[in-house]
Amino acid sequence: LVKDPKGYLSLPSGFSYKVISRVGDTMSDGLLVPGKPDGMAAFAGSNGRTILVRNHEMNPNQTSLSPYGSDQNLLTAVDQNKIYDMNGGQPCLGGTSTLIYNHQTQEVELQYLSLAGTVYNCAGGPTPWKSWVTCEEFDKNDSIKFSSLEKSHGYCFEVPAREEMGLTDPVPLKALGRFQHEAICVDPDTGIVYLTEDDHDGLFYRFIPDVKSDLKAGGKLQALSLKDRVDLDIRNNDETVVKVGQELAVHWIDMDDIESPNYDLRVRGYQKGATRFNRGEGIWFGNNELFFTCTEGGAKHLGQIFKYKPAANEGEANESGGTLSLFLEPNDADRMKFCDNLTVSPWGDLIVCEDHTHSFLHGVTPKGELYHFAENIGSEGEFAGACFSPDGSTLFVNIQHIGETVAITGPWLS
Repeated sequence: LVKDPKGYLSLPSGFSYKVISRVGDTMSDGLLVPGKPDGMAAFAGSNGRTILVRNHEMNPNQTSLSPYGSDQNLLTAVDQNKIYDMNGGQPCLGGTSTLIYNHQTQEVELQYLSLAGTVYNCAGGPTPWKSWVTCEEFDKNDSIKFSSLEKSHGYCFEVPAREEMGLTDPVPLKALGRFQHEAICVDPDTGIVYLTEDDHDGLFYRFIPDVKSDLKAGGKLQALSLKDRVDLDIRNNDETVVKVGQELAVHWIDMDDIESPNYDLRVRGYQKGATRFNRGEGIWFGNNELFFTCTEGGAKHLGQIFKYKPAANEGEANESGGTLSLFLEPNDADRMKFCDNLTVSPWGDLIVCEDHTHSFLHGVTPKGELYHFAENIGSEGEFAGACFSPDGSTLFVNIQHIGETVAITGPWLS
C-alpha cells in the first residue's frame, strides 16, 4: 500500500479516494447526515448514476449524531407517522439514508433520510428487486436499557432504492424472525433469503418466501444444521474441529415462535440441532454461492469466513441439501482480524471490512489468498458497508467512527 500523504486512507498505487458524505452535513431533505454509517449497498440509477442505501447503527441516546440535530429541532419537518418508534418523544435514531451519486462529477447529487425510528441498524443486504433490507441488531439487554421504547425491535425492514426523496413506511418484516440480526443476502434464482446472527452462539438462517419478491407476504424461517454431525462446534474456538476447505452436508430445521418474545430463538434452535457460529456478520451472494463472516470464530477468536453452496433444488420439499465449508481462518492478526461486512467484487474476489481500532480492507481471492487493499490511517474505527457500483468502477465504503462515506476508484483489474 502507498501511504496517504494526507494521513487518511492508504491504497495500492494508482488508486484514489474521495469523501462523498460526512455526518452532520445538511441533506437534500433539510435533515442532517446521521452518524454511525454501517452496512450499505449500491443500485443502478438513471443515466449511469448509483443509488446508495446506507445504514446508521444508532440508538435513541446518540442525539449528537441525530438527523434532526442535537436538540431535535428539525424533527418538526418530519411526518412522525413515518418514524417507526417515537420512544416517548425522543425518537429512535437508527435507520437508513439514501444517496444519489454521479460518477462523472464524483458528487452526491441528492441524499435524504429513507427509514427512521429503528435501533442499531447494523448491516443488511440488497435484493434482486432493487431494495435494501436493513437489519436491527437488538437483544434483551437493549430492551432493558432503552425503557421508553414503544414498539418491539430486532426486526428487518425493507427500503426501496429510489431516486425520489421520502421516508419509507417502516413495516417490520416479522416473518424473517426477531433476533440479533446482522445481515442478509438473497439468492436471485430462488428468492431465498439467508440471514446471519451477531451473537457468540448465533445461528445461520434461511427464509423461504411464499412470494419470491414480496418479503411482507410471509414464508418459512429455518436454521442450518450439519447433517449427521450436530455435535460439531465449527466455531473452532476451543479446538480445531473443522479445517479450511472441508465440506459439510447440511439440512435445515424449521423454526417456530419466530418473534421470540424471550429473545431465545437461537437457544431453541440449538436445542433442535442447529449449528452455532461465533458472531455471524457480513454476507454476500456471489456466483451460485454465498460467503459470510464470523467475527470471533477460529482458534484465536480473530474471525472465520464460511462458504455455502445451495442445492440445485434448494428450498424444495425433496431438496438434496447444500454444502457448507470453512473458506478462511487465518488465526493471524497481521493477515486478518475481526472480519465484518464483506462484498463479492465484479471479478470474484471478496472485499472484507475489519472491525478494529486499526482497520484494513482485505481482498481474498477465490483460492483463499489474502491481500491488503486499504488501511485506515486517519482515525480509529471500523470499515463498513463495502460495495461496488453496478458498473464496477467504484468501491464505496463507510468509516464508521468518524461518520464518513468514501468512493474509491482505480485500476481494479490490475
